[in-house]
Amino acid sequence: MLDMIGAIAGTAIYAVLVGVLVGPSRESVPTKLVACAAAAAWGVMIVAIAALGGFGPGAAGPVPAPVFPFAACLALLFGSWFFIPRFRDALLALPLSALVALNAGRVGGVLFLLLAAEGRLSAPFAPSAGGGDIITGLLAIPLAILAWRGADRLATPLALWNAFGILDLIVAISLGLLSAPGTPFRIFTAEPGTLAMTTLPWILVPSILVPIYLLVHLTIAMKLRASPRLSTAAAVAG
Repeated sequence: MLDMIGAIAGTAIYAVLVGVLVGPSRESVPTKLVACAAAAAWGVMIVAIAALGGFGPGAAGPVPAPVFPFAACLALLFGSWFFIPRFRDALLALPLSALVALNAGRVGGVLFLLLAAEGRLSAPFAPSAGGGDIITGLLAIPLAILAWRGADRLATPLALWNAFGILDLIVAISLGLLSAPGTPFRIFTAEPGTLAMTTLPWILVPSILVPIYLLVHLTIAMKLRASPRLSTAAAVAG
């Protein structure tokens, strides 16, 4: 049952992320369709590999297999940001409120806690990743509303929240690697570690959702810095 909920939630969050990041863009309809098709193809590929056990312990030798799709997706997204101005400009043109609101989906981190309660994820990964995502997602809702209303003195709380959201993802990635079964550098040895994150539907988190959320956080940070009204306060918070 929990896997079904995770599959629905993960797919829905992915669809919303792609829809919000691509849909309002000023790019042509064919360009948007190509972007959506590429996102769909990436998702299908990840699901197919996971269904064949391609992300399980030992599948990539001593390195946790989910590292490879995570790194590939991150390199593609951040490479596009830094080397394709049209890509970067399209993201920066999105409303700040929409970018912040996208993080509301991270309340789904409660599923990590439920997996831990079922004995399918271990500490410290599950409570840290789950709790951090829940906090980030819950705070995103009022902050997005305030940003939409154009509230003053919002830069400092936004910058602090954005930094927390980034740190949460970095810590989750680090703890996930250090808890991965079948690796020589595993530090947190409580079973089952992060084994669930190598299977469907949970593999969608490191291979798709985390890289996109990191890109969203980068975009928010750049928008805060670029805004004449917000840059001073954001710099103080940073």
